[in-house]
Amino acid sequence: MIARLWIGLGLLLASLSPLWAVSTVVNLRCELAVEPLGVDAARPRLSWQIASDEPGQRQTAWQVLVSTSAEALAKDCGDVWDSGRVDGDQTVLVPCSGRALASSEHVFWKVRSWDNQGRASAWSAVASWTMGLLSPTEWRAKWITADGAERLENTLFRREFTVRPGLRRALAHVTGLGQYELFLNGAKVGVDVLSPGWTDYADTILYDTRDVTELLHAGANAAGLSLGNGMAHVVRPEGRFAKFKGSFGPQRTIFQLRLDYADGKVETVISDETWKTRAGPITFSSIYGGEDFDARRVQAGWANPGFTDTGWVPAALYAGESGALRGQNHTAEPVAPIETRPVKAKRELSPGVVLYEFGQNASFMPRLTVSGPAGSVVKLTGGEVVNADGTINRSTMGGAHRGSAWWQYIKATDGRETWFPQFYYLGSRYVYAEMLPAIEGGPRPGIDALEMVVVHSTAAPAGHFACSDPTLNRIRDLVRWAQRSNMVSILTDCPHREKLGWLEQDHLNGPALRYEWAIDRLAAKIVRDMAEAQTPEGLIPNIAPEYTVFKGTYRAAAEWGASFILVPWQQYVFTGDDGPLREHYEAMKRYFAYLQTQSAGGLLAEGLGDWYDVTLDKPGRANLTPPSLTATAHFWLDADTLAKIAAVLGRDDDAAMFSAKAEEIRAVFNRELYKPETPELYGSGSQASLTLPLALGLVEPAAREPVLAALLRDIDKRGHYTTGAIGTPYLFRVLTAAGRADLVYRLVSNPDIPGYAIQLKQGNTTLAEAWNAQLGASQNHFFLGSITEWLYHDLAGIQPDEKAPGFKHINIRPRPITGLDWVEAWHETPHGRVAVRWEKSSGKLVLRISIPANTTATVWMPLKDGAEVAHEVDSGTHVLESAW
Repeated sequence: MIARLWIGLGLLLASLSPLWAVSTVVNLRCELAVEPLGVDAARPRLSWQIASDEPGQRQTAWQVLVSTSAEALAKDCGDVWDSGRVDGDQTVLVPCSGRALASSEHVFWKVRSWDNQGRASAWSAVASWTMGLLSPTEWRAKWITADGAERLENTLFRREFTVRPGLRRALAHVTGLGQYELFLNGAKVGVDVLSPGWTDYADTILYDTRDVTELLHAGANAAGLSLGNGMAHVVRPEGRFAKFKGSFGPQRTIFQLRLDYADGKVETVISDETWKTRAGPITFSSIYGGEDFDARRVQAGWANPGFTDTGWVPAALYAGESGALRGQNHTAEPVAPIETRPVKAKRELSPGVVLYEFGQNASFMPRLTVSGPAGSVVKLTGGEVVNADGTINRSTMGGAHRGSAWWQYIKATDGRETWFPQFYYLGSRYVYAEMLPAIEGGPRPGIDALEMVVVHSTAAPAGHFACSDPTLNRIRDLVRWAQRSNMVSILTDCPHREKLGWLEQDHLNGPALRYEWAIDRLAAKIVRDMAEAQTPEGLIPNIAPEYTVFKGTYRAAAEWGASFILVPWQQYVFTGDDGPLREHYEAMKRYFAYLQTQSAGGLLAEGLGDWYDVTLDKPGRANLTPPSLTATAHFWLDADTLAKIAAVLGRDDDAAMFSAKAEEIRAVFNRELYKPETPELYGSGSQASLTLPLALGLVEPAAREPVLAALLRDIDKRGHYTTGAIGTPYLFRVLTAAGRADLVYRLVSNPDIPGYAIQLKQGNTTLAEAWNAQLGASQNHFFLGSITEWLYHDLAGIQPDEKAPGFKHINIRPRPITGLDWVEAWHETPHGRVAVRWEKSSGKLVLRISIPANTTATVWMPLKDGAEVAHEVDSGTHVLESAW
């Protein structure tokens, strides 16, 4: 039925509901994952959602059953944990409080809930999780390596073993450095690539837990492991590109297979010196320089039982140090192939040389099908930009003077062969293919097919945005492809030149990323990377993991290190997860204490500033805004956020202390950087100089109007914004809060000024490092992509409430600006999907919203005169109308 209520000022509210409704419990997750394997939390946290078509539905009580078998659970037996009926509306991150769980244990669970009328739901569908190895002592396996494994080529390991009849379950705990692929009976296990996730391997090495039951059979079986160098061993041979050089030791692996039988017996297969090893067919393996594969070196069946291993030698035990092995709770979602894109155009440049264009810049691996003589070679060089002659322009990818990067394949036979790389990916739009004969003057191979296999994190999409302006939709795609290309096991700056986890983008683009992607696990992993990178003095370096140590502010910029405090806070606001706050609180305090040692009476003199601002000088380090202003502004933000974190954690004394510190920094900031007698007012008077104090509330109330007016005058005088990565998200927030969302729209959609639309005009398909996407700058950087936050948060108006984190209470505050006829968006919250659509039609503004069950919302309905009417609503679908 439809209930309507006039609430004044030409505003109509209609709540839509069915004549009947049933609540159900859906989307069961353990530790933020669906059916996870390798959980290494002693008390895993469980989440679920309430689905109901009935408006105003909320959970008033819940019951969780956790059992050792699906059969026991079907009988409502919670022999691991029966919570009983628990009053409350909590559905997110509920600790499993039953008996202690054992390593490798597989448990099953279900949930039911009671609604606000006291009605019990049916039990949810059954879900499960599997524990990892909870103690280092439970690793019976040994790290193994091979003589000469600290080399350019890859290393193979194999072992055969017997499985008895009656196998119930087989679970492999496995990893390898730098990267590994596991094979059982000749079949690759899993579809992921670039595993394990990147870490500081001296502190942490991530392992995977894989259910391999279906790949084994009674009788003889074989396991094989193929290793590449990855980030653990970075080399720079002549002619090949590398950002840095460094090594965590030779290629090595550890493998532990648990075999559970129906008779209750357990057997274990482990890596040890009984395994055999040899060099593999990858003759060059580098995360930066590429991958060379010689198919003539492939030994067919090497990972199958019964293989004749002549020439293989016993593996060696690795005697060096390795970081702690950590499982699912420390990992992000795996990297895997996401989609396959065909060639859009190709151009023959000369005999045996062809340029392929895929029409999209993306992080990818090529799938190559080739015919031709044995020993002939195909060399594939990726690029974002090409020169007029069709060759790759490497100026956006590190410069040709620093070496190049490519894939190379040598054919084994005279027939057709298909190849897909194992350990190297690249961000590119073009592939420059060279087909070389086996012998000089001989026939060349021919490429039968070439495909772009897009690879990145498998973090689930979490949002949708569209509007009546195709330019804004394309801008969103521009940013989204850059986000995708840089989401691996860390957030990289670019998928080619550096592949490093520069930290400023993580907090500046944190909301933009979270609206688009479910990055909860990735963000938690990144915060752990920061914690492991923290120096004894308390510094959080600008990159994490810190694979190479930069100098000066390139290592120690406060605007970058702020992510260690701001990213966990964003995680809490968007998901309600206080785990990172608790886990890293003391380390956050040490970082703040370090900043205090670097400040002069509350002012930080140095930072990297408003990186890639709009200037006629060489772009990069801030040209327009004093770094002391951006650094000190983030020093204040650190203190203010730590006060909030301390309050959440019940550390009231700390909260008061950090609040006092924030006030001290505010006073120093205004004393040293605010000059009311000058036209600049703050700092240099640049847009970033004026924006940050306004956005963060550092400006005294009496000064806000003149500072805002100065900012608007500068934008009007120049006709464009000049802010870079630091200033831009704050600029959009300031202008929108001042009622100038129309100005944001005009600036970002203008194709004739530095910004987003000019990149579309120039043909870019991913967001570039510089506003005008000039050569010399990466063409695949998301750090200027905060416009996505504005699309969701302001145009659509979907906003979290930090007082009710995890979207337990939702603020809906759309901005129906001139030039747009409609906007629609949705975002997947921990409680379910929140959706908004507004449309101007026939003299009315119609706002339709959908609020998930077990939450509430405040809807700020815009009126034509610029005012708003706030209305409190429960869950369900609501339609609001006002004259327009």
